[in-house]
Amino acid sequence: MTGPVTIRMVQAALAAQGFDAGPVDGVRGRRTIAALKAFQREAGLAATGLLDRSTAEALLGAEAAAAVLPDATPWMDTAARMMGLHESLDNAAVAAFLVSDGGTAGDPAQVPWCADFVQTCIALSLPEEPLPVNPYASLAWAGFGNPVDPCFGAILCLWRESPDSWKGHVGFCVEVRADHVLLRGGNQSDAICEKWIALRFLRPGGSRWPRTALPPVAVSGERRSVNLR
Repeated sequence: MTGPVTIRMVQAALAAQGFDAGPVDGVRGRRTIAALKAFQREAGLAATGLLDRSTAEALLGAEAAAAVLPDATPWMDTAARMMGLHESLDNAAVAAFLVSDGGTAGDPAQVPWCADFVQTCIALSLPEEPLPVNPYASLAWAGFGNPVDPCFGAILCLWRESPDSWKGHVGFCVEVRADHVLLRGGNQSDAICEKWIALRFLRPGGSRWPRTALPPVAVSGERRSVNLR
C-alpha cells in the first residue's frame, strides 16, 4: 500500500470482517474503538483499542504494518477537529464538545476550560485512560500518566504567575523549537488554537504521556498535525 493508514480504512476493514465500527466517517469514536477491541480479542492480540503494528498487519495486511498509523496520538486528532472554535462566537459547539464525554466544568464563556478541553480529548480518544482526580484543574495534569520529554502529543502542564502557584494552563505539544513549544489547546485567546509558549513556564515533571497510549515516536521536526481520517 502507499500512504498512511486512515481511520476510514480501519472502519471499512472492520465492517468487512463483521465488526460494527459505526459509519465509515473517519471519526475514531467509541464504536470504532469497541469494534477494534473485539477484533483484537478474536485475533489473540492485546485488546487495547489502538491500532498498533501487530493489529494493523492482522487487519489490513503486512504492508499496513510499515505505514504511518493513525492511533499513535488519537487525542491530537480529536483536538485538531475542534480547531478555530471560539468560546463566545461558537459557544454552543464548544460547550457540546466539552460535555460530550459525560461531564464538564461549565460554560466555557464563564469558567476557565483549558483542562476541560484536555480532559475531553483524552476521555473520548482513550476511554480506559485513568484521569486526574480533578481533571478540570490544570495543575492536576502535572501528575497525569507517565513523565516524558516534551514531544508531539505530550500533555504539557504550565505555571502562571509563579512556579509554586496553583494557577496555570494545560494543552498538547505540537512542536518544540529551542526554548519554545507550540501548544494546541482550549481557552487560548478564548478559543481552540495553537500558540507558541516559552518552555520556562513548564512545571517540573509537567510533560506527561497517557498510560494506555502507544509509546511516543520520534517525528521529523516534531510537528505531525496530519489528519489521518
